[in-house]
Amino acid sequence: MSRPTALIAEDEPLLARALQAELAQAWPELDVVARIGDGHGVVAEALRLLPDVLFLDIRMPGQDGLAAAAELAECWPVERAALPQLVFVTAYDEYAVRAFEAQAVDYVLKPVQPERLRRTTARLRAALAAREPAAPPVQGAVLPPAEDGSADAIGRTRLDARANEALEATLAEWRRMLSSASGMWPALPSAPGSPPAAPLLRLIAASEAGSAGATVRMVPVEEVQYFEAADKYVRVLTAGHEYLIRTPLRQLLPQLDPQSFWQVHRAVVVNTAAIDAVRRDEAGRLHLVLKGRSEKLAVSRLFGHLFRAM
Repeated sequence: MSRPTALIAEDEPLLARALQAELAQAWPELDVVARIGDGHGVVAEALRLLPDVLFLDIRMPGQDGLAAAAELAECWPVERAALPQLVFVTAYDEYAVRAFEAQAVDYVLKPVQPERLRRTTARLRAALAAREPAAPPVQGAVLPPAEDGSADAIGRTRLDARANEALEATLAEWRRMLSSASGMWPALPSAPGSPPAAPLLRLIAASEAGSAGATVRMVPVEEVQYFEAADKYVRVLTAGHEYLIRTPLRQLLPQLDPQSFWQVHRAVVVNTAAIDAVRRDEAGRLHLVLKGRSEKLAVSRLFGHLFRAM
């Protein structure tokens, strides 16, 4: 078995070196293949190196660790390598750390705490060992016939099934961790027992971008078919119009009714009432067809479970 590899994403060089030094003590077999200081660089290097483990600083220049992880989930070449194990690096205070612990999210607190890091590396070792491929069938063993009558075909089918199960399990872990961490940033969770906020009913949106004569509209949220993050704005698409708002998608999403609005991509939230059909392409990717619209919305791997019946 080859040595496990890791990539550290940390924009403070001293802290990155400290984490690597502590990892060398806690997990000598681990090979840290790169240290990256910005979110966009993390995505590029992770896709190039395909590490087994990602240590992601939550706050980084370019894009934060949460956005980097979401982007990697969408474009990771699963046919070449399994999705990496994910660990967040955070400087949150004690209250925030308790919230992380309550969700069983793996994290490394800055500055590095050796005992906490040892617990994290123990979990990572176990997770990597669990995903090792099963031993091949014993030579001469009799396998049940496949559709084409060959033992090779049934073996490939079983391997594909195990690979899909492993991918779904890792995606579920990533969803849980990203969901838990996203609730922590940029604001801490509400105090226990606080009543949930009422869903947003109307948006104040501009009908034109960057124009001195732009018109501001009151847009009923129920009329929105989908939201899409675009540069400094979020596009608001209704059946017949397009508007722009400046509220980031991450801040907008908690204000929407979760029964009606689903995030299907890191940059897209769709009104379920607007979905006409869900289609799967030849590569297995899901796309949404909306009522009365020609464009198709891609569903990222992280949110494919919402359409499990497909």
